[in-house]
Amino acid sequence: MEIKHLRHREDLVNNPKLNQAQIQFVELIKELNNKNLPDKTVEIINKHIEDLNSSLISGNGFKRQLIKKQTQIVKLLEKEHKLVSKNYYRNLWMILGMSAIGLPIGVAFGVSIGNMGLLAIGLPIGMVIGLALGSGMDKKALKEGRQLNIELKNGI
Repeated sequence: MEIKHLRHREDLVNNPKLNQAQIQFVELIKELNNKNLPDKTVEIINKHIEDLNSSLISGNGFKRQLIKKQTQIVKLLEKEHKLVSKNYYRNLWMILGMSAIGLPIGVAFGVSIGNMGLLAIGLPIGMVIGLALGSGMDKKALKEGRQLNIELKNGI
């Protein structure tokens, strides 16, 4: 079973950010068509694409809807099939490293010196640790063939 294509919308060509979001979504679909996905997953993805194709929303509203559907598809692929985009784990673990590792280090450092203004010192430490962990997981996913050949940028 093949994944349907997103209908090209001419009204998005004038807005570079919306056009880039549409191009990124189309690239994701092309990459997914190269993978051997179960019919159930393809049906769910096709439902998301049908919703986008039938949408009458334009402008930034369509961009929000497009990014929301893309995020839902990516979460489905990660949860059901462990398929991830390039740098997926790096981006995820960078944030987790800053919040779950860096902040506690900063608090401990600030309390030990008696100056809570030094709380932010732990953030870059946690970020580096998170980047290292995430990059390792990305390399493992690539080696196992679970990585899609596309890097998704959510802040388009």
